[in-house]
Amino acid sequence: MGKLDGKTIIITGAARGIGSAITIRCLQDGASVLGCDRDRLGLEKLQGKVQSEKLSTFQVDVTSYSEVEALYKQIAKDFPQANCLVNNAGIYFGQNILDYTAEQIDKVISVNIKGAIYFSQLFGKYFSGQESSSVIVNISSVSGHEGSSDAIYGLSKAALFGLTKSCAMNFAPDIRVNAVAPGLVETNMIKAIPKWRVQEYRENELIKTPIFPEDVANTVAFLLSNESRNYTGAVFDLNNGCYLR
Repeated sequence: MGKLDGKTIIITGAARGIGSAITIRCLQDGASVLGCDRDRLGLEKLQGKVQSEKLSTFQVDVTSYSEVEALYKQIAKDFPQANCLVNNAGIYFGQNILDYTAEQIDKVISVNIKGAIYFSQLFGKYFSGQESSSVIVNISSVSGHEGSSDAIYGLSKAALFGLTKSCAMNFAPDIRVNAVAPGLVETNMIKAIPKWRVQEYRENELIKTPIFPEDVANTVAFLLSNESRNYTGAVFDLNNGCYLR
């Protein structure tokens, strides 16, 4: 038996990177996964890769409240047993705040913050009061703690800490809510981080083993499982000891 047997998990940004790794790990641990992403082709590739009847995919724009609400109505009808949510969808432009346009600012805030708000609110409305343990995991970042060379991204990830703690209070005792704050993860996003900032991270890491998407997925799987039943409102740093608080 897998440690996520009986779980039906909604995952945003599931088509690639960390989201894809979380999806695969959850399936391996026995869960059913509802993978959500704006990228239809990416979702199709994910389906082809995992070849699992336990994976259902949904094309949805996390920044559109009406689309997210319609998605939840469909999930409540077809998957009433849904009991977990991973807010993973996010974007990163990797630029100085002085170079941002108003449209880009709105884009980051909409995807990284509003998307998590929409999915969390509607998850609470539709799936609180489940007999089985319900869980939300938010994927934040070390930059939410320590600041980012991309200020808009940094503030968006800091906002997820507040959302995590407040939802933990609002949804207790029905839904546990925790966050993961990775450091530098080996995804395509790392290419957009300024070299000086990458070097600064690397110099401060106490563990020199790279962090891969699968490592983030391991932590998420623990938080989704009943092994973490006493954790809520917590932030799990996953940064090779880069910053000790």
